[in-house]
Amino acid sequence: MVKTYDILVIGFGKAGKTLAAKMSQLGKKVALVEQDSKMYGGTCINIGCIPTKTMIVAAEENLGFAETMAQKDVVTTRLRQKNYDTVAGAGVDIYNAKARFVSNKVVEITAGSDVEQLTAETIVINTGAQSNVLPIPGLLETKNVVDSTGIQNLDKQPASLGIIGGGNIGLEFASLYSKLGTKVTVFEAGDKILPREEPVVAQLARDYLEEDGITFKVNARVAGVKNAGEQVVLSAEDGDYTFDVVLYATGRKPNIEGLGLENTDIALTERRAIQVDDYCETSVAGVYAVGDVNGGLQFTYTSLDDFRIVFGRLTGNGDYSLSKRQNVPNTTFIEPALSSVGLKEAELKAKGIAYKTNELRVAAMPRAHVNNDLRGIYKVNVSPETNEILGATLFGQGSQEIINLIKMAMDNHIPYTYIKNQVFTHPTMAENLNDVFNF
Repeated sequence: MVKTYDILVIGFGKAGKTLAAKMSQLGKKVALVEQDSKMYGGTCINIGCIPTKTMIVAAEENLGFAETMAQKDVVTTRLRQKNYDTVAGAGVDIYNAKARFVSNKVVEITAGSDVEQLTAETIVINTGAQSNVLPIPGLLETKNVVDSTGIQNLDKQPASLGIIGGGNIGLEFASLYSKLGTKVTVFEAGDKILPREEPVVAQLARDYLEEDGITFKVNARVAGVKNAGEQVVLSAEDGDYTFDVVLYATGRKPNIEGLGLENTDIALTERRAIQVDDYCETSVAGVYAVGDVNGGLQFTYTSLDDFRIVFGRLTGNGDYSLSKRQNVPNTTFIEPALSSVGLKEAELKAKGIAYKTNELRVAAMPRAHVNNDLRGIYKVNVSPETNEILGATLFGQGSQEIINLIKMAMDNHIPYTYIKNQVFTHPTMAENLNDVFNF
């Protein structure tokens, strides 16, 4: 017998769990299926931004490895329970089970020997992403080789850590573990780290990370990994390197494995993400895909934005859609934080867009001297024709907060001259927007 719901959500991520609770509060009969009870709340709360940022703060407070891990566990456990209580308290039926489509609108859930089938008028897939595994010999078979989840669950601090991949994830863990006292070496296949950032910013970031003791190997192709006792031998073109632990941080891909999509008419993109339209609806009417699994930006806040789109569609307000999403900011949590929004100078040149640009070193900012952290630079790009802000990169302490001011100004077409002449409190890092926008 198939159990019927109004809405069935697969995955306890940001978009899915928020949608489940909201729709249940509106009187809908809602079910949410999550195969791992340690993932209530999704990637961000359990193995993503919240635990990693908690660890970064603990390291900045000079806590040891064991204390840092313990603090991370306290925070994630508390938030995981809070998320479960919120969804369950809203009246949602929560199944701790593995979900698999057997047809377009029928989902089989398995928990041990218990098997049930569920169906719903609206089904929402919110299964997130998983670590991308490059075809490096020995990567999955070698002991003490971990992904971004595994490195958060080590039982002892490695004296040496090799990181394959110099992207955001790799650099955040490099910065964190170096702060904890681990000797870190990053292997990057490209010729530079942070290739999408402004060149002056990317170079400063590398300089600061090297000053913190991190070693970089660029143009480094990893040929394989293997064990030598408990240690890991990483083979690169210029020789072998030995580490206590190796982290592979080579991106993340949509998590569709085991979902049984082959039993449906749900289409995939070339990159094996679930294909969606402007309202996150798949090629099967009434089936939606939200968050990382639909191939969009892999941020918890864009997942929440997917919720807004689907919630609006289901409740009769379809004014907002993916095509209206704009100016999404992002932050890489190295030391100091690196945040950006909009177009970089190279992108403006490539698009033939007229612009003017300005830079301001953090060392020139009064608050930076108060903070005793003079590292970083602000760079902004504006239109000489409309005076609108085209893009900004803020590399400095607290940039993860200030970048949101720039995003709101861009969304509302506020000219940079308004910010140049705005009154900000003093001494703050935000007041330096006066100067960087002073063309």
